[in-house]
Amino acid sequence: MQTRWKPSVTVAAVIEQDGRFLLVEEETSEGLRLNNPAGHLEPCESPQQACAREVLEETAHAFRPTALVGVYLARFQRHSGGDITYLRMTFCGQLGERDPLRRLDDGIVGTVWLTPQEVRASAHRHRSPLVLRCMEDYLAGVRHPLAVLHTDESVWRP
Repeated sequence: MQTRWKPSVTVAAVIEQDGRFLLVEEETSEGLRLNNPAGHLEPCESPQQACAREVLEETAHAFRPTALVGVYLARFQRHSGGDITYLRMTFCGQLGERDPLRRLDDGIVGTVWLTPQEVRASAHRHRSPLVLRCMEDYLAGVRHPLAVLHTDESVWRP
């Protein structure tokens, strides 16, 4: 029997304040990389909930998604031998207060605020080409209402 191919579902946040974008610096198998606050969709959560959780875990900031920037499909063949396709839902929204006592996720070295020009200039350090693509879509004004995503109540049932 043939195994069914399944992409890995992830969420990410494009967070802009005063003309700068919040990125995380994280340790990867290919060294220190820049990424949007992002991570995997987990059982029993909507994509919006997953995004808020990931932003909190990786930046120590509360986050409330207000719009969907886009849905992206990208394949990554890592130098370490991995070959995986990601289906990424990227949100923008309202950044809340930072919890100074909260420890960042393992692998996250810290956060940085970069201008669009600095994000573009650091593309060689991006964990994914989607970091730049999502920012460019956001800057172009791409926004979709959250209502385009529906999470059925069955997701939260045991």
